[in-house]
Amino acid sequence: MIDKPPVEDFATGWDHADAQWVADPYPIWDDLRGRCPVAHTDRYGGGWFPSTHAGVSQIANDTINFTSRTVIINNGRPGEDAMPAPIGVAPPISSDPPFHQIARRLILPAFAPGPINALEPRVRSLCVDLLDRLDGHEVVNGGTEYAQYIPPAVISRMLGFPEADEDLFREFVHIVIGGIDLPEQQRIEEFQPIEEYFTAQIEDHQANPRDDLTSYLLNVEVGGEKLALEHVFGTMILVLIAGIDTSWSAIGASLWHLAKSPHDLERLVNEPELMPFAIEEFLRFYAPVTMARLVKQDMEYLGCPMKEYDWILLGFPAANRDPAAFKDANRFIIDRQENRHLAFGLGIHRCAGSNLARLELRVAIEEFIKRYPRFELADPSAVTWAPGQIRGPRNLPIRILR
Repeated sequence: MIDKPPVEDFATGWDHADAQWVADPYPIWDDLRGRCPVAHTDRYGGGWFPSTHAGVSQIANDTINFTSRTVIINNGRPGEDAMPAPIGVAPPISSDPPFHQIARRLILPAFAPGPINALEPRVRSLCVDLLDRLDGHEVVNGGTEYAQYIPPAVISRMLGFPEADEDLFREFVHIVIGGIDLPEQQRIEEFQPIEEYFTAQIEDHQANPRDDLTSYLLNVEVGGEKLALEHVFGTMILVLIAGIDTSWSAIGASLWHLAKSPHDLERLVNEPELMPFAIEEFLRFYAPVTMARLVKQDMEYLGCPMKEYDWILLGFPAANRDPAAFKDANRFIIDRQENRHLAFGLGIHRCAGSNLARLELRVAIEEFIKRYPRFELADPSAVTWAPGQIRGPRNLPIRILR
């Protein structure tokens, strides 16, 4: 890790890997929203953090002044040679128009409501099996014994990867999402096992086609030609990494909330009709994802002197708590009726996997509270949170109340 001093002022030197930000970013965002709605940092080579709903929305919808060629902030300085347009490193999330529309259209059928709803019995069976293993324990770990196992099992099946490799997938998540503070060369070296794994999966699927998303990507044609292998490779990584860490984090954060909010837990247990509203409020209040953009050229934007290749960290979770956009924005309201949150982003890059994320979150919570209708945090001080751009609890000890 690169040795960095703690942040003294997040308005002039923010760092999303800083211990204070990782542990509890919400007071920081509230302060920035009122004092410096577009914060700056010289860390990571320079970047900006909009914390208001209006600022986040404006940049997220602007594909003229900002590029998505890479979406994870790190210590490398991106350039045209490193992220060739129009594909980017992980299409479609890293693709700019007009190629983005082509890349996105290719994967939308796999994440449409029909195919995703068909996964519900498998997701529910998986959750029940995980809970069976925890029965009889006074304290269970909602993160390491439950939430972290659900998305990898679903995503590995979609991609046609071996279930035995699910532990490896969580390590891949850590490298890609959690290793942002590594020196650039070390980060490249740690990515090598990921590249080798996905290359081997592509070769295996070429030799042994089957009915899964990987084989589909290898065989689908655009304009009479198959996709470049770099395109297939990048999309597979996107589906695996984004599909695992986001849902894992959302499930964990929802359990964390219920464990420390007995009234909300009691209502959700006794009023199951609240579940659709609760899911949307979990997503708004604990939105796990912040996403990066790059400034295309030197310019003044939102009153800020932005430079070419400056990072933009889109604070979707901060926007979701902006009082200018949400009534009682800093209150979790389990039956909130109007809830146009930005947990899945907005604009052309709005999350294509939102149907799957909602399904996994809903089923995971339904099965957990059905099995354990009363529970609490066993040790609030022991809860740890993932650093970087996808935030969720990792260690989450929960005491089951009989």
